[in-house]
Amino acid sequence: MPENNILQVSKLGVDFGGLTAVNNFNLTIGKNEIIGLIGPNGAGKTTVFNLLTKVYQPTRGKIVLNGQDLEKMDTVAVNHAGIARTFQNIRLFNQLSVLENVLVGMDRHIGYSTLDGIFRTGKFYREEKAAKEKAMELLKIFHLDEFADYEADNLSYGAQRRLEIARALASDPCLLLLDEPAAGMNPSETVDLMNTIRTVRDRFQISILLIEHDMKLVMGICERITVLNYGTVLAEGTPEEIQKNPQVIKAYLGGV
Repeated sequence: MPENNILQVSKLGVDFGGLTAVNNFNLTIGKNEIIGLIGPNGAGKTTVFNLLTKVYQPTRGKIVLNGQDLEKMDTVAVNHAGIARTFQNIRLFNQLSVLENVLVGMDRHIGYSTLDGIFRTGKFYREEKAAKEKAMELLKIFHLDEFADYEADNLSYGAQRRLEIARALASDPCLLLLDEPAAGMNPSETVDLMNTIRTVRDRFQISILLIEHDMKLVMGICERITVLNYGTVLAEGTPEEIQKNPQVIKAYLGGV
């Protein structure tokens, strides 16, 4: 894999019974790129995310992250390797505080042992203090620090979306998958989200792959776009190229 690429997906596919959901999917993501994955409902976009994170095991194809083949990894191992994601439907621990939700995402970075936790050793307190400081830094980026002690369920919809992204970042990924992050947001919130995504990319030096139906967001923030239709790649290119592609216009964009 070229040195400047962090993800290389080759001929990826999955079958469910006799149905092919995704077939011959290829994708390359370079360091610090923001890539869009778009297409009609039912095109297979979220299925691709589930394959990349091993929620589904691919029937065929290869996924290589930073030179590491993910074939034998499960969902937890893939997260440890450096892929984090958000979901189309928000998945937070609603009865936990905003701060605690982010701390959950840091679990694998906590360095104290079970005995340290039981006996409340110095190492336990040092690790907990460092984790909370990092969590608060993340919450500040997403303008959520003032709500740190609120139950997640009490946040507005847009704030819950931001919290889910903050929790995903807590695991220190090199690749962040965002599944319709602007869903349910008003135009002002969407503009704020665009700025936040750029800030996240620049500050954490990570790559981002996002699924989104808001074309203003996609065209305004993505450097390259892959269009999926019926589980196969219909087109790929820059936003300008995608907007002018006759096949994409016919299958998806219409008058956009």
